[in-house]
Amino acid sequence: MNSYKIDEKQVQKSNFETMPRLFKYLLKYKFRILTVLLLMAFGTAVELINPLLIERAIDSYIIPAKIPGLVKIVIIGAVLNILCVLAIKLRMLIMAKTSNKVIQELRQELYNHIQSLDLEFFDNRPSGKILARIIGDTNSLKDIIENSVTTLIPNIITVAAVTIIMFIKNWKLALAALCTLPFLIGGVFLISIMAEKHWKAKRQKSSNMNAFINEDLSGIKIIQSFRAEAETDQTFQQLVWEDRKEFIRAVRWCDAFGSWIDLCWSIGTMALYMTGILILGIDNISIGTYIAFGTYVGMFWQPILNLSNFYNQFVNAASGAERIFEIIDTKAKIADDDNSKVLPAIKGKVEFKNVSFGYKDENLVLENLSFEVKEGETIALVGPTGAGKSTIVNLLSRFYDVNSGQILIDGYDIKSATLESLRSQMGIMTQDNYIFSGTIKENILYGKLDASDEEIIEASKAVHAHDFIVNLPDGYETKLTARGGELSNGQRQLIAFARTILSNPKILILDEATSSIDTKTELLVQSGISNMLKGRTSFVIAHRLSTIQNADRIFVIDNKGIVESGSPSELMAKKGEYYKLRSAQFD
Repeated sequence: MNSYKIDEKQVQKSNFETMPRLFKYLLKYKFRILTVLLLMAFGTAVELINPLLIERAIDSYIIPAKIPGLVKIVIIGAVLNILCVLAIKLRMLIMAKTSNKVIQELRQELYNHIQSLDLEFFDNRPSGKILARIIGDTNSLKDIIENSVTTLIPNIITVAAVTIIMFIKNWKLALAALCTLPFLIGGVFLISIMAEKHWKAKRQKSSNMNAFINEDLSGIKIIQSFRAEAETDQTFQQLVWEDRKEFIRAVRWCDAFGSWIDLCWSIGTMALYMTGILILGIDNISIGTYIAFGTYVGMFWQPILNLSNFYNQFVNAASGAERIFEIIDTKAKIADDDNSKVLPAIKGKVEFKNVSFGYKDENLVLENLSFEVKEGETIALVGPTGAGKSTIVNLLSRFYDVNSGQILIDGYDIKSATLESLRSQMGIMTQDNYIFSGTIKENILYGKLDASDEEIIEASKAVHAHDFIVNLPDGYETKLTARGGELSNGQRQLIAFARTILSNPKILILDEATSSIDTKTELLVQSGISNMLKGRTSFVIAHRLSTIQNADRIFVIDNKGIVESGSPSELMAKKGEYYKLRSAQFD
């Protein structure tokens, strides 16, 4: 449901199914990853050698007081550790650049895919929730991508290597040190289940909050007009509280990782020294070996603690990755397929053949609708609100696909044509045309990106926008904010008209296009676009019936189809539905 009040459905996929798919994005950077792995292998080797150097220094040089040998081993250790620090810094730098690049590519792929989705997708999701996927969920993946190489791999290797070294040196001490490992595994399994559950819930609540903020800011004028700030503030506080509650629950379970590992670590360390002193006997093991084992125990448990922190990031990122891939895997219901063909230059003949459509299959808006429009003909669509006037032009533009029947342009079924070749030959003008941030010239250029200044001016003059534009301080270079708040409704509509006319469409759709223009300006626009309508097939939807008197035919839409059609004079003479609508409006 398209509401911030409803939690999005959780994606039921295993983390071990989602994350490998994410890590595939790293395969493009094999050389960088190989370099990082080599640096990491060197660093891990130095860390594993350090305890052995300490053991050798104590047993072979400190106790016998062999100073030259001690100095030599200290120098070797110092050089190795300096190189190790440099290797760590370099690998972190390489991975930071790589992870940023991967996030950039993933966000671009997600954005491109969202743009290709049909309107039904956007009908069912608030824009704030979509924004949360593009920004918030994608950002959450950066650390996990970077740490998957710099933290996960070296810590796993360290744990495995330390375990092998301890068993080689003294298997009895190794068993004592690792006696709590089964308890660790059981505790971690339980904690991970609960942590994953609450991180997913946290993502849902964050998405709801983003959707509300976007909706609230978009309707701020209405909120302030009706003095509803207190109510929206209360709603926002509730959403923030729900987000905070799930975050605290998730963090508490994640914090339990560290506490449980610390407990197992402490018990294992005590078991190590008790076994060495009470069972094996202190005289049977050298001091250097004791110290080396104590160091290795720390080297065993510290990576596990690091891995638990990594798992916290992993669960959080996995829930974000699931939500991202859920959108990427969403197939556009209206898209080109392998059989789609480029629609040739059209003349503008339109046919609807037994078309039925409903936004929900069980509730049809149109049923068995058939009509034919000649090229260059202007058709006006009138009728009560919700009768299906806008639905007809949305189907023609293929924003939605028919449930049954066919829509033909010049004999070509539009479902077999590529979307680019279809929509590039159509001009669509609505009552709420969006003005983008940028100059007036840039906004008009959306109609034809390679248009010359002369073409822009010609299109503006055709709809009588040129006069008010040149009177602005910077003319066509006047900068506008998003939605064009600096302009009146009529001025914004005129710019949108110029943008549409510039595209030079063969089929022109005007959906309540003059509703925001005052009567005087509308007369100017009508006279301006009347020439542009010549040679174009046009569909005009208008509640203001005075604006469609020059239409070739009028279709009265109601009861899931056309209840009456004919020229304005013919319909007035019939004194049918159109006559009633016009009489009611003018009365």
